[in-house]
Amino acid sequence: MPRMRAVDAAVAILAKEGATEAFGLPGAAINPFYDAMRQHGGIHHVLARHVEGASHMADGYSRAERGNIGICIGTSGPAGTDMITGLYAAWADSIPMLCITGQAPVAKLDKEDFQAVDIASIAAPVTKLAKTVLEASQVPGVFQRAFQLMRSGRPGPVLIDLPIDVQMTEIEFDPETYQPLAPERPEATREQVARAIDMLLAAERPLIVAGGGIINAGAEAELVELAETLGVPVVPTLMGWGAIPDDHPLTAGMVGIQTSHRYGNATFLESDFVIGVGNRWANRHTGGLKTYTEGRTFVHVDIEPTQVGRVFAPDYGVVSDAGAFLRTALEVAAERRAAGQLKDYSAWAASAQERKGKLQRKTHFTEIPIKPQRVYEEMNKAFGRDTVYVTTIGLSQIAGAQLLHTYHPRHWINAGQAGPLGWTGPAALGVSRALPEGNVVALSGDYDFQFMLEELAVGAQHHLPYVHVVVNNAYLGLIRQSQRAFEMDYHVSLAFDNINMSHGDGEPEGYGVDHVKVAEALGCKAIRVKDPEDLGAAFAKAQAMTAEFRVPVVVEVILERVTNIAMGAELNGVNEFEDLAISAEDSPTAIALLD
Repeated sequence: MPRMRAVDAAVAILAKEGATEAFGLPGAAINPFYDAMRQHGGIHHVLARHVEGASHMADGYSRAERGNIGICIGTSGPAGTDMITGLYAAWADSIPMLCITGQAPVAKLDKEDFQAVDIASIAAPVTKLAKTVLEASQVPGVFQRAFQLMRSGRPGPVLIDLPIDVQMTEIEFDPETYQPLAPERPEATREQVARAIDMLLAAERPLIVAGGGIINAGAEAELVELAETLGVPVVPTLMGWGAIPDDHPLTAGMVGIQTSHRYGNATFLESDFVIGVGNRWANRHTGGLKTYTEGRTFVHVDIEPTQVGRVFAPDYGVVSDAGAFLRTALEVAAERRAAGQLKDYSAWAASAQERKGKLQRKTHFTEIPIKPQRVYEEMNKAFGRDTVYVTTIGLSQIAGAQLLHTYHPRHWINAGQAGPLGWTGPAALGVSRALPEGNVVALSGDYDFQFMLEELAVGAQHHLPYVHVVVNNAYLGLIRQSQRAFEMDYHVSLAFDNINMSHGDGEPEGYGVDHVKVAEALGCKAIRVKDPEDLGAAFAKAQAMTAEFRVPVVVEVILERVTNIAMGAELNGVNEFEDLAISAEDSPTAIALLD
């Protein structure tokens, strides 16, 4: 039996499991692991500037393509605590990610050694497994189990903590005979699926809510085929956006109190039956539960048993992998069609399309400073159907989800539940690493951008090109809007007169941070836009520069200071603060043009 250090066995397992992309920072307690990666030669590593940034890079890499598992590596103590926000973001959105930390020697644990912290206990609530390995011989089994867990049931992250002496201890391990453990995924019975389909066929105005579990399962084609077979409109959730193209005739629009479409909410409120597949009934989707549930029958299909009934009790619950459910549902639907038992839902589907054509928000504003709606109109023109958008939180994300378009799965990459500021930039770097020839566009407000902007240097050093659109109103815009309920505007302004900026033409007076100079200082390219008529040319130039220089390109758009974006507390009570579209000229890139 071959003998090797435990870290050499761990790195060999990473290669066997197909996890060969790592993001992190070396340090004393994790140096043996880095030495093992160096000797192995098959693990690509991106050096981050901050361990939290590395965790978001690994998260973005995992989200970019099905089957990817990004690795985040750091030393003992603060490196592990820096990873917690990244672990939370991945755990909340069901993303597999492997975090590996160094640790003090086993004999020094619980003795307050330098940079020694019980990271396994700290990480436990936001991981599927968090373990400090105390015996070197257990390292292969822990890594093998970690990969199985990340891929089983509801996916999620794992943290493995390796004391330095455990890393360096020799063990017996044969990489040639190593085999990954098969993932465990529950599957609905045929009887359960038939019950759900028959409940749908008993309704007059049914909807399918498509959650992120469908994308995790790689079952987007089955979803579209089932919707077409039944003729039933589909509502994608924020995490399921892209499972069916926005311009598909059965796409009814997103529902919710923030990232939603007027036509999506209107169609949902007309429905009498909802089957949710791979979704969580997140509160930004449902709003008030009484409004959401009243007058409707619900079926909920989810891979995680504890999700069924967690938010509200469905009329029928099914524990199943989304792909397995949809494949069986297609068989059942085909049988019902052959027996002449399918209903004609064409009038219902047509009504959803009619609402899509009439209930649009206005985007074509010509004011200076620029109104944010115009930015998304020009992004729709400039970036095309194959764009992969990366964003996390704020008015920029909410307005972007209301006004941008998504046509493919994993082309809207969003830290949806956790929403950590600063996630967007490093996540976009991870996506760029996963999709080196992809058209990756990040979207941030100025505050999100400033949180981890040092990671732009990583994109410059490692040639990870993407376009980063920064909409700058020098405000914590979402928090300012929420403070309206308290009749205050308190500690939410980022504006100040930057003493290092001239105030001639082309410079944003009073907007504070000079994002163009910051981006350039970090080795990237940047463009500032103050006139809405210049947006199209700026976006085109940015794309050309990413191709030429192979670095991130920042497009900073100077917005009006105060804009309130449509949102509310109930699906039937969303506040529309701006003018609504009354003609195609008001919203020229809408997914369905008004007559």
